[in-house]
Amino acid sequence: MEPQQSPPSPPSPRPPRPPRPPRPLGELARELSALPPSLGPVRLIAVDGHAGSGKSTFAGLLAEALGGAPVLHLDDVATHEELFEWPRRLRAQVLEPLAAGRPAHWAPYDWVERRFGPERVLEPVPLLLIEGVGAGRRALRPHLARLLWMETPRVQSWGRGRNRDGRELSDFWDGWERAELAHFADDPSRPFADTLVRQSGTGYEWTSGTDATAGRPSSLTEGDEFPRA
Repeated sequence: MEPQQSPPSPPSPRPPRPPRPPRPLGELARELSALPPSLGPVRLIAVDGHAGSGKSTFAGLLAEALGGAPVLHLDDVATHEELFEWPRRLRAQVLEPLAAGRPAHWAPYDWVERRFGPERVLEPVPLLLIEGVGAGRRALRPHLARLLWMETPRVQSWGRGRNRDGRELSDFWDGWERAELAHFADDPSRPFADTLVRQSGTGYEWTSGTDATAGRPSSLTEGDEFPRA
């Protein structure tokens, strides 16, 4: 009778892969700087995502990597009465002048005083970041050189925002969440994003090009042209 052979030992588990180091934002900055202008002489770069997803922080860091590029915050454009009904005003005050190579004159909204503040001037710089919920909406997409979307999930983003603003703004957040849901249901941004940005504990990762969800036309649609200077 042949002796029984012992079963082979299971393979040793592979050690977990060390986390990839975050990519320096300088890589993304060089990628964006190489894009052709999209708004007159300006490369308009949008950073969109849910409220509380980290858009402002990311845009600020990206602006530094771009050598101090200006950032237009849509929180300064929206108002209590116009959470998302601001495209016509943004077009007249900012987009049309920049498209013609002229400085834009606009006034940021004061959320405490509930009125517009002193006028500001925005020069037609080579690259301008615009960040906020709705930065990638259909009214703006034809004029963007790139649309970036923050991949932080909606519930997580809103929880961040509520914790940041405190209980005294809970009523505002209740109304905001309804408005944001309605906006993205009618006018989604993520399906048209050129770049998806994910935040980790050590930095940011992003996916651009064919691996990101894309779908916006590269040229202006009929009726979207600005008046010539």
